[in-house]
Amino acid sequence: MNLTDTIKERRNRLQISQADLAEMAGVSLATVKDIERGKGNPSLQTTEKLLDVLGLEIVYRIRKTV
Repeated sequence: MNLTDTIKERRNRLQISQADLAEMAGVSLATVKDIERGKGNPSLQTTEKLLDVLGLEIVYRIRKTV
């Protein structure tokens, strides 16, 4: 599952409207709509704001190489 689908699914599971998510995260409604349609290219900061509201986080780790 990609980030776009994860955001949309989590928002729906929490029963939060796009408008409410935008307001709680401090981003525009257009930004949320674009991201969920796969049209947006949000900054890491914007993505982190949305994920924080949704109770999600980005985890960074070093990839294993063969």
